[in-house]
Amino acid sequence: MPSDNFMKLGNAIHRSLIKVSSGKKGWDMYGMPVVKLTTVGRKSGKSRTVMLTSPIQSKDSMVLVASKGGSDSHPDWYLNLCENSIVKVETHSGSNNMNAKVVESAEREKLWSKITKDYPNYASYQEKTGRVIPIVILIPTNLPSTN
Repeated sequence: MPSDNFMKLGNAIHRSLIKVSSGKKGWDMYGMPVVKLTTVGRKSGKSRTVMLTSPIQSKDSMVLVASKGGSDSHPDWYLNLCENSIVKVETHSGSNNMNAKVVESAEREKLWSKITKDYPNYASYQEKTGRVIPIVILIPTNLPSTN
């Protein structure tokens, strides 16, 4: 599984691709939509931005999977949104403030089945780790978006 530094480098390159293409490229990866998620750092209080795939999206919500490539530790972005559920999400069509909700039990199993059917790599990530990989639903808030 990739190291944290490798993943951070990949994120920086991905953000650069979006920037140099004026937003025309980089919003799709492995056939999934890509989002730019900004959380508030749980220790620093600073904005922290990461590029993530979103295997399920609808008009009113999107789903993120805190897989970290099957690592035994949760990704920082997930730990951050557990502390402060209001996040900023940027997609190819704009940005919104959203509320993050970690799904549990039956709802998680239903989503996990759909995600792993459509994107089997997630199942292989789960096989690599003893932790249950969290699934997060993002729902728009009524808060104005800041660009």
